[in-house]
Amino acid sequence: MYDASPNVQLWSMLAGARTTPWHTIACSWHCCADGGANRLYDLLPDDLRCWYVPDLVKGDLNSLRADVRDYYTSKGVSVVQDHDQNSTDLMKCVQSVEEKEKLENREAMTQYEIIILGGLGGRLDHTMHTLSYVYKLRRARKKAFVVTDDNISWVLNEGQHCIHIDHDTLGPTCGLLPIGVDSTILTTTGLRWNLTVEESSFDGLISTSNHLVPEEFFVTINTSRPIWWCEELSTKRD
Repeated sequence: MYDASPNVQLWSMLAGARTTPWHTIACSWHCCADGGANRLYDLLPDDLRCWYVPDLVKGDLNSLRADVRDYYTSKGVSVVQDHDQNSTDLMKCVQSVEEKEKLENREAMTQYEIIILGGLGGRLDHTMHTLSYVYKLRRARKKAFVVTDDNISWVLNEGQHCIHIDHDTLGPTCGLLPIGVDSTILTTTGLRWNLTVEESSFDGLISTSNHLVPEEFFVTINTSRPIWWCEELSTKRD
């Protein structure tokens, strides 16, 4: 069912009820962060549930329902309780990815790409934790994406970036969010409203509700500081 592409999928507790595992096939390993297992279980009907079984459920397990735990345990899923209150369930799952990479002798160039389902939306403190944690992950990992019902987002480090746009999957709206920095200087191409050496900050300009251009298949972004990039998921994919 799964191919061998170097991606791992983490189901956050906040994965929306409408989020479908449309990219599960493209991931080689799957982990549910505690209550994320409830979301995955409830999302799927009985005849499909057995096809989307995670490799691991991990967290302090204060949210995991007994019926969900029993089901996944019966399918051979490892359910690990971690009582460390200095780390969130998402952090515990990423730690498991790092342990897996160490066992497989994966170097920095062959790290797994992390796809986090959920984590943005719902409680504001949970959302802020996801934004903060993924922002800090950029120091150790090259690729970590957050996917919700409506968006895909990730952190762009300082420098020049060229992003290929699949208009059947993405758009039309997008945004550049200066979260985690006091300000950044942005220059873009390929957007409806491009920026040219513009300062962006929470106390000034933020490029929200920008648009991808249907005729443009690449967006370039030059940023002087790390910045969040987000793209709407197109309704064409449904």
